[in-house]
Amino acid sequence: MSTQLLTNVHEGVHLNFAKNSVYVSGNYEYYHYLCDKFDDRGWGCGYRTLQTICSWMKLNINSSIKVPSIRDIQSILVEMEDKPQSFLGSRQWIGSFEVCLVIDKLFDVPSKILHVNKGDSLESIVETLSTHFEKFGSPVMMGGDVDCSSKGIMGVHKDGVNSSLLIVDPHYVGKEISKEFLQNKGWVKWQPLKDFLSMSFYNLCLPQAKSKVT
Repeated sequence: MSTQLLTNVHEGVHLNFAKNSVYVSGNYEYYHYLCDKFDDRGWGCGYRTLQTICSWMKLNINSSIKVPSIRDIQSILVEMEDKPQSFLGSRQWIGSFEVCLVIDKLFDVPSKILHVNKGDSLESIVETLSTHFEKFGSPVMMGGDVDCSSKGIMGVHKDGVNSSLLIVDPHYVGKEISKEFLQNKGWVKWQPLKDFLSMSFYNLCLPQAKSKVT
C-alpha cells in the first residue's frame, strides 16, 4: 500500500514569501480518504492524518513499525481503555488527543497538545509551531469542533496577523496524479490564519520526535 502513496506532497507548493518559513524535516507519505481502498469518507480524516504522521515516524524514527490501519488504530485505543469495545469497527472520528495516545503507544514518542479557545487568534501558536519545526521537524495534527476537519500541518510562515500554515488535507478521494495536481486542486496549500474559523476551538498534536535519518 505505502509504495503507491506520494511522499512529501508539500514540496514545491507556491509561496510568495520564502523568508520566515519553516517546514517538516524528513520524508512522509500522504494518506487520505480511500487511499487503501477502505471507505472512510465523512469520518476518517483524523485517522488519515495520524497515518501520515506514523509514516513519518516509520521513515525517520523506527522503520520496524508499520503504519497502522484504521482498524489497528481503533484496536489500540480500545486496548488502552480510551474507547469502549463498541468503538471497534465504528465510524467514530478521532482527534488530536487520540493521535497523541497512538503515537506514544506505537513509537514511544510523547506529544505536546496546543489548545486554541474559540475566538482566540491562531497567531498565538505561530511561534510555538515555528520552534517545533526547527527543533523536531515532525508533522503536526490539527483538529477542532466547529471546524472538525482534521489537517496535517507541514510548515508555518511567520508574518504576524498575515501568518499562514502549510496544510496537507486528508479529505482527497482519488488516485494522486502528482504533487502538482494536489497543490493545484488545493489539497495541499498555504492557508492564512484569517481563513480558519474563529468560532471553532482547535487542538494541535505536536510529536516530540526528531528525525534520526541524516
